[in-house]
This record gives sequence, C-alpha cells and structure tokens, in this order.
Amino acid sequence: MTKSELIDRLARRFPQLVARDAEEAVRVILGAMTDALTQGGRIEIRGFGSFSRNYRPPRVGRNPKSGETVHVSEKYVPHFKSGKGLRERVDVAPTVRIARRKAA
Repeated sequence: MTKSELIDRLARRFPQLVARDAEEAVRVILGAMTDALTQGGRIEIRGFGSFSRNYRPPRVGRNPKSGETVHVSEKYVPHFKSGKGLRERVDVAPTVRIARRKAA
C-alpha cells in the first residue's frame, strides 16, 4: 500500500474526513514517527510492531560491477520488528488466499 492509497482508504472509510484532512493526518503521523526515530527514539504500536534505529559500523565493501573495495562509513538505519499479532495474521494470510484461489 502506498501513502496515497492509505489516504484514499481513510477518506473512504471516514466520510466526514475530507481527502485533504486525511492527507494531513497521515502526514502528521508519519512526520512524528520520523522525528522520533531521528532523535534516537523508539516507536511501539501494540499488536503491529516497533520501529527503532540500528547502528551499522564502518566496513569494507565491494563494488559489484568492478570488484573494487570501497569503504562504507558508519550509519544508522531504520529497523522494524513485527509484533506478535501481526506475525500471526500474516502467517495465516497465505493459507486464506490459496483457499480462495482453489475455490474460484
């Protein structure tokens, strides 16, 4: 699902929200999440998962095209760990899709 699809779905599900208000809500939520991670915080959404920053130390990598060694500097990257509820629902989802395909 893309950001615009999320906005469209919110606007359809809540008719009292104008599409512009749904867009603003999504922008504010994603902005707050980005700010929290940027400041080194952690985000936890019960039943869905948690977002945090992972440190990657400097290392020596290789350019896949030329094989030349390249120094890759240290960096922080976003990390997502799914919650138990999400893992359980995703685990069941392929079975449901396969059963629907066979029934059709």
